[in-house]
Amino acid sequence: MRLLAPALVTAAVLLSACGTTETPTSTPTESTGGPVTVTDARGKEVKLDAPAKKVVTLEWAETETVASLGVMPVGVADATGYKTWDAAVPLAADVKDVGKRNEPSVDSIVALDPDLVIMAKGRDETLVGQLEKYVPVIVTQASDASRNLDRLREDTKLVAAAVGKAAEGDELLSELDTALADGKKAVEAKGATGTPFVMADGWLQGSTVNIRPFGKGSLVSDTAEAVGLKNAWTGEVDPQWGLGATDVEGLTAITDPKTMLFYSASEDDVFTTGLAANPVWQRLPFVVNKKVVKLEPGTWTFGGPKSVVKVAEQFVKAATA
Repeated sequence: MRLLAPALVTAAVLLSACGTTETPTSTPTESTGGPVTVTDARGKEVKLDAPAKKVVTLEWAETETVASLGVMPVGVADATGYKTWDAAVPLAADVKDVGKRNEPSVDSIVALDPDLVIMAKGRDETLVGQLEKYVPVIVTQASDASRNLDRLREDTKLVAAAVGKAAEGDELLSELDTALADGKKAVEAKGATGTPFVMADGWLQGSTVNIRPFGKGSLVSDTAEAVGLKNAWTGEVDPQWGLGATDVEGLTAITDPKTMLFYSASEDDVFTTGLAANPVWQRLPFVVNKKVVKLEPGTWTFGGPKSVVKVAEQFVKAATA
C-alpha cells in the first residue's frame, strides 16, 4: 500500500511538529503578468517576475490545488499515485512525472524549466536549497492539526497568489464554505448532528492489520465536524497531521452503537480482506450495526479544497441516509 500521509515514514511512530507557525501572506498582482511577491510557510518572501505559469508540484494536495486554479502543472511528483488517490482534478496526459514525493529528481524538475516549484513543509529540507539554485520555490504548511481548515485556506491563497489566480482561489474557497454550510444544514435537518464517527485507513503487515485513525485536528476530522458530526477517536495523535496508530483491538474503545466508521482504501482494502473474519472486528459496534462506509476510490484525505468538498459530501450522505 502507498504511503498515505505526505510526511509520515511509518504509522507506528507519531510525528512531531516542524518549522515555523508563521501565517503565509501575499501581495499578489492579478493575472496581468506583473511581479508577484508571496511569503510562504517558512516565513520566506519569494519574488516572481510574473505569475508562475510553468509549475512543478511535489505533493498531491498542491498538485490538486494548482490544477483546480486552471494552471495545469508541467511536472508532478508520483503522477501515477496522484491518479489513484486524488480524483478531484484530473491531470493532463502530457504532465511529466518528476519522481517520488519523498525523493523527486532535481534533474527532472530543472529539465522542465519551470517558473516555480511548490512543495509541502516536512519534506527533505535540503531539497529546497538544491532547487533554489535553479528555480523559485514556495513551501506550503501542508497540515496543522491545531487549525487545519484555516491552514488549508492560507495554503490555497498562497498558491493562488503565486500563479496569478487570486480570484479563482477565492472562488474555490467559497465553494468549500458553501459545501460545508449546506452539509451542516442537511445533517441538522435529518437530526443527525453529533453523530459519532471514526475515520481510518490501514494496511497489512504480515498477518497484522495496522490501523491509522484520523483524530481530532486532522483535515478529515475538521471537515466532518464542520458539517456537524463528532469524532469519537480520543487516542493520541500527532500535532501536524492529527493521525494516530492502533490495531483492531484498539478499536474496542469505541462502544457507542451510533458510531459510524469511515475508511479510505484506493488500493488494497485491508478492512475487507484482512478483518472480515476477525472475531474482534465482527463485534465492533459499527460492524454489528452495518455502519461501515468506504470512501470512494480517489478520495484524497490530505487534499485541497475540492478534495475536502468530496469528503464532506460523502460524510453527509452517509450520516443522512
